Amino acid sequence: MDQKHHEASELPSLAEALPTWAKIGLLSFGGPAGQIAMMHRMLVDERKWIGERSYLSALNFCMLLPGPEAMQLATYVGWRMHGVAGGLAAGLLFVIPGALLMLVLALGYLAFGKAELAEVVFVGVKAAVLAVVVEALLRIARRALQERKDWVIAAAAFIAIFFLSIPFPLIVIAAAVAGFLLHPPGRSDEVARAATVPPPVTLAQTAGTVALWLAVWVAPLAALVLVLGTDHVLSQLAWFFSKLAVVTFGGAYAVLAYMAQEVVEGYRWLEPGEMLDALGLAETTPGPLILVTQFVGTLAAARHGGLDPYLMGALGALVTLWATFAPCFLWIFAGAPYVERLNHAPRLSAALKGVTAAVVGVILNLTVWFALHVLFSSISDRSLGPIRLLVPDPTSLDPRAMVLSMVAMVLIFALHRGIVTTLAVCGALAIGWHWLA
Repeated sequence: MDQKHHEASELPSLAEALPTWAKIGLLSFGGPAGQIAMMHRMLVDERKWIGERSYLSALNFCMLLPGPEAMQLATYVGWRMHGVAGGLAAGLLFVIPGALLMLVLALGYLAFGKAELAEVVFVGVKAAVLAVVVEALLRIARRALQERKDWVIAAAAFIAIFFLSIPFPLIVIAAAVAGFLLHPPGRSDEVARAATVPPPVTLAQTAGTVALWLAVWVAPLAALVLVLGTDHVLSQLAWFFSKLAVVTFGGAYAVLAYMAQEVVEGYRWLEPGEMLDALGLAETTPGPLILVTQFVGTLAAARHGGLDPYLMGALGALVTLWATFAPCFLWIFAGAPYVERLNHAPRLSAALKGVTAAVVGVILNLTVWFALHVLFSSISDRSLGPIRLLVPDPTSLDPRAMVLSMVAMVLIFALHRGIVTTLAVCGALAIGWHWLA
């Protein structure tokens, strides 16, 4: 696999890239919409480590996988730049900062309950992230939607996922067919790509990759079960979250209802209100939203582990993180080489153009969803036949979030400030607003 072919600028060494991956992990607020937007700005626009087309193709692939798409996207880019070591570095640094913060917050929650100051700060953080998301959406749309037919596909994808709740894989298939029919590849396109096609990956190589990373995922958890027995809370966490990792298509919200029912009514690890607190913490800390599982694992082990609660909470967090994120490396390292060849297959380039347009519609869906949940505290889900509507309660509009979002828009669009500055200003203003109120 020739991973040195890029549409982008000369690449740094792995050691030189590590500070950037760490920065991404520290600033990865806002769920998938904010994280995809931030990585697009840092990796495509600023550092030019990956080209626009490759970034969107990678995003197409990651959205089809179970698990957190933004973390897997970072892993993919790291792999593309520096192989397995680069993928591990990018993926781990994407998760570790948020996981450490979530551990501190979960143990603090166990000891003291909610932390009001953290909630106040993250009102400003989410407002800032909203501006970053809107900026990224406009950038991506401007580059990916070059013809009227691209705009039509993007609009159809947005309507399908936002109003009709059609699963993303079906949208991808429809967009690929539409792209193939509307964008027939030309001979010049085939000739241009022929010299850059990476060598094929054998089935034996893929099988070896799958076997290795399956063992990395399963072997430590199986050993834990053998030592502690199937009834121990750590064994139950290993099994439950490994199972969840395989079915989390569509991100954390797609499985939240099932997870909440199981941990509250089935295992009785948490109280109903605590699941809402867990989601609130996951939404307002860096890292994937699926870190909500870590909060659950920490409290479950602390309460039912039988030893020092803080030690057991830390062990519960570790087991949950392993079961949740180890599979992500399996999906990426096994599938990424095929995506690289797919990107260079001339007869599929037209279909990929349609899929890329559809992804813009999906990002718009994430943006609208995120904006509604930042600005309003109460949103109802209503149905009119096959049409689903998210209807905000006007009386639940948060004036702090609205004003801070406007400030963030000015900082990003008018003053061209960076992500760190925008986050800091909005977080400080949120604290000031709280003190004045």
